[in-house]
Order: sequence, then C-alpha cells, then structure tokens
Amino acid sequence: MTAAGGLAGRAAIAGIGETAVCRKPGSGVSEHVLQLRAIAAALDDAGIDAHDIDGILPFPNLGKAENFAASLGCRNLRFAATLHLGGAAPVAGLRVAAMAVATGAANYVLVPGGWNGFSGARTREITAGDVDSIPGGAIARDYYLPFGLSAPPQWYALMARRHMHEYGTRAEQLGAVALAMRRHAQLNPGALMCGKPLTLADYLASPMIADPYRLLDCCLETDGGAAYIVTSAERARDLRQRPVLIEGAAAGQPSPADEIISRRDFHRIGLTTAAPEAFAMAGVTPADMDFAQVYDCFTFEVIQQLEEAGFCQRGEGGAFVENGAIELGGRLPVNTHGGLLSQAHLLGLGHIVEAVRQLRGAAGARQVADAELGAVTGWGDFGDGSIAILRRDG
Repeated sequence: MTAAGGLAGRAAIAGIGETAVCRKPGSGVSEHVLQLRAIAAALDDAGIDAHDIDGILPFPNLGKAENFAASLGCRNLRFAATLHLGGAAPVAGLRVAAMAVATGAANYVLVPGGWNGFSGARTREITAGDVDSIPGGAIARDYYLPFGLSAPPQWYALMARRHMHEYGTRAEQLGAVALAMRRHAQLNPGALMCGKPLTLADYLASPMIADPYRLLDCCLETDGGAAYIVTSAERARDLRQRPVLIEGAAAGQPSPADEIISRRDFHRIGLTTAAPEAFAMAGVTPADMDFAQVYDCFTFEVIQQLEEAGFCQRGEGGAFVENGAIELGGRLPVNTHGGLLSQAHLLGLGHIVEAVRQLRGAAGARQVADAELGAVTGWGDFGDGSIAILRRDG
C-alpha cells in the first residue's frame, strides 16, 4: 500500500485561523505579518504552541519556511515544501501535510498564506521578463502578453467562451454563481460583501471586462491571510477543537499545463484527474457531499470544476447551478462563506477554513444542517487543480 493510498482518516485539520480582510490602499501591514497573524489564530484555535510546529508548507512566492520558523521560534523544523500550483497549492497541501504526519516526517504541519492582493496590486508590476510570476511562464510571455492577453480574466475567458459555444452555457447561469456567493456572504459578518446584496439585474448590468466575463464574474482583490494546521487524527483528538479528518486528497495539472488554446481536450483541467483519485481514496462519491467549497476565481470556474469533479456531467454545469441549487438549502451548497467572489481572496485557504467550520458545526447562520462530509477544491495558474474530501470526526 502506498503512503497516499493509506491516508484516509489518518490525519486531521486541528487548527484554523483567518485575519480581518480589506480592500484599501496602503494597509501598512506586510504579507509576512498578515500570515503571522493568521498563524497565531490557528495555533490558538488548536491549543498548541508555535514550538510544536515541525513542518511548514509556505504558499509559493509568499514566504519561506525558514523565515516563518524564525519568526515563530520553531525549534525543530524538519519538514518543508513549496507546491508550485498557484491557488491549488493550499488544498494540495492537505495531502502533503497528511502524508508527512502519517509517515512520521512531521507531527504538526503548518500551511499559511496571505497577501496584499488589493493594496499590493497597485505597486506590483509583472514584466515580460519575469517568467516565474506569470502562469504559463515563457509561453504566456512570448505568445499571450505581446498581443494583449495579459490578465487572468482574459485567459480564463477563453475557457468560458468555448464552453458557452459547445454547450450553450448562458450568462444568466454565470450570474447564478455570482448571486449564490453574494447571498451566502450576507450571512458572513467577515465577508467584504456582507450588507451588499446583489440581483441578477445588477449582475447583468455590470461592466464587461473580458467577454463573457463581467465585473461581477471576477473575484475580489483582497488584503488578508489564513492558515491551517494538520496533525495525526490521534493527536488532534486530544486538542482543543473537534478534528476534521482528511479522507482523500489529490492534485493534478491540465495538459499542457503552460498553455490553454492548444489542448487536445480543451475542457480537461487538473481536477479532471485529481477528483476521481480523491473520491476513491475516501471511499465516497460526489453525491455523498453535504457541501462543496469551490475555488471561485471566476464564475465559470465554479461551473467547470463542478463538472470535472463529477457533481454533474460535462456540459451540464450551467443547468446544475440554476434556481438556487448551489445555495444554502439547495442540493449542493457551494462556498457558504461567500467565496473569493464575495467573502475575500485568501488564496484558497478561506475555503478550507470554511469547510472546517462547517464540519465542526460552527458556521452560525450559514451552517449546513448535519454536515458530515464536504469537498474543497483549489485552482491555480492555467487550470492546476486540487481537491480534498473532509469528514467530521465522531
């Protein structure tokens, strides 16, 4: 039996933390400090000391394990890795952290992430020579950027428009995703869009950014941070919070991973191969999920991931999300915290935090009744994908 194959239920999320979030220039807080605040909250949530952390998985390009260890005073850092999967990295980190604690490579693995995604975007410049910071790297530099295809809404609009052409997906169905996220945010006091309801008419009237994406198809640029801590299921049961077990987890990439328009199977993404592996590892199916926290960088990516994860057939995602089906009380509540579209862009870590709250029964007004099983996905670069199946312990 491989280490990955024997992971189900052996590791658990023991602590979660989030900072306050904002969209304003010049917050004056560094990305390192934002992450340290989230880490402190996760340590307190778990009821452990920073000295207990002996594994760290930093978010790519947003910190180094040794810097976090020095700031936290970790005395025995013995496991570290960085997963270069963009926004898919935090969910992919659930599998790597589970493997580490299951094999004894570490006892407590910290996964932090945080950024000045709003204020920093006003001062951060991506140049054509900075290949490592561009999804797609040299191909995007040489063939996308020179022709004006320079921003995520433009790149991902290619996928959305192709799906609309092949399957008849409509703007109103993209709007159904935006409305569901916004309605959930009204129940989350920590969401940026709490107190700012949205109608379909509002959505359709929002400015076009990159056809078919309107402004309200696009996620929120945000300053903020989040973190989680993984340990063995046995250790977690002796800590402060009810453990959330990692039952299955996997990650994958599209082919080719560095280019969109030349893919032989245009709609195949990393999740296409990762999801069956994760569900098989957990011994469950998409139909067993009580909720899904789906990385919602753009509205269509929710529809695409629901299809490729197996919640519905390819081409049926538009119909799947209509008529409140992904809202609380629907057949599959999605992004009960508001997601990247209406809570905040916390690099996908916010989705994990929300999944843990749901499985602890601690989500307040947005709680899914009797939630026992949930899925959380990650999306990065040009379609890197990750997924984890989480279960309430006991």
